[in-house]
Amino acid sequence: MKNAIVYGIPNCDTTKKAMQWLKKNNIAFTFHDYKLQGISKEKLNEWCAAKGCETIFNKRSTTWRALPEAEQKKVAGPADAIKVMLTNNSIIKRPVIEYNDKIMVGFNEDAYEKAFK
Repeated sequence: MKNAIVYGIPNCDTTKKAMQWLKKNNIAFTFHDYKLQGISKEKLNEWCAAKGCETIFNKRSTTWRALPEAEQKKVAGPADAIKVMLTNNSIIKRPVIEYNDKIMVGFNEDAYEKAFK
């Protein structure tokens, strides 16, 4: 069993909640900071294939709302969404957690219980 990898931004409340839950439940993890380490196109493709681009690409984020309407209209499918996520990684839903062969998006205690127990 490998360590979980938590992808996110350190000042994100949801990412903090997820990491607190993992610590409380003694789940070993490493943290991947989008702001410092970025994210690869390959990783975004992998997540979108597994979970659907609508799940990974956060259209409710302030980053999305701050994009000019012309930029928003260019997002017609997964390839366009991935381009936007590569240049605006704050638009990626947080956290994304990889554990064994599972990918979890956001903080969901029930899903965590099932995945880590």
